[in-house]
Amino acid sequence: MEGRREAGVMAGTARSGRLPLSRSRALTIDVVHYHRRVPTCAHDRFCDLRKIAELRERLPVRISWAVLFLKAYGMVAAERPVLRDAWQRWPWPHVYRHPHSMAMVAIHREFRGEPWLFWGRFDKPEETPLVDLQARLDRYHAEPPEQVFRQQWLLSGLPTPARRLLWWWNLNFAGAKRAKRVGTFFLTTLAGRGTEIQHPPAFLTGNLTYGPLDAAGRSRVTLAYDHRLMDGRLVADCLAGIESKLTGPIASELEGLRGQAGVSRVEDAA
Repeated sequence: MEGRREAGVMAGTARSGRLPLSRSRALTIDVVHYHRRVPTCAHDRFCDLRKIAELRERLPVRISWAVLFLKAYGMVAAERPVLRDAWQRWPWPHVYRHPHSMAMVAIHREFRGEPWLFWGRFDKPEETPLVDLQARLDRYHAEPPEQVFRQQWLLSGLPTPARRLLWWWNLNFAGAKRAKRVGTFFLTTLAGRGTEIQHPPAFLTGNLTYGPLDAAGRSRVTLAYDHRLMDGRLVADCLAGIESKLTGPIASELEGLRGQAGVSRVEDAA
């Protein structure tokens, strides 16, 4: 059935009536399901990124905005451990704190004639050189999805009850394994499409997004957070910290990349 459905999609066949649930939507449906269970709020800050934009234009290499925000958030989380916390329900409500950040980034891929959302994992972005983060992002965009996202691809083919059981295990049983498998924070963006995401639909303690630069070189940066673990004042400080890391140590690292050989140029994507 799946093969016939995918063939129809690729051929542009017009169909009406009931259609089978697309495998490409299964994981997104799961994320939305668990997002509804987390009381998230979202706050914005306009960040002045003119300095970073100018540095990027002068670089002989491509360092995407997503990579810059990944590292900035990781650096702030190293100073503010609550950003590495996770609320867990089992065997009783408690908080698990991971020793370092594990980022999950939404990656859009066209696969088998359909649009898919996968999630690329970045371990310790706060300690990783920008060029290495970029190389990993390029790999997620370029390599066959069934290989580079193998576990997610296999998970998407399971029936919903089996998928939810695996999700429940990963989210509730072991904190260290939870961080490894689903991350400590999430990043998604449509800035490359000239669009802002107002409230990132994720279920982690911190869920980050940013919009395109305006004429003054500012970007609206949004952090959606688990209100059980943080309040708005702390989130405001975290957003200010992200801007500070971008215009401080990360800008210095960009300066150091001038004159180095290039890496592949990949557009920012959700």
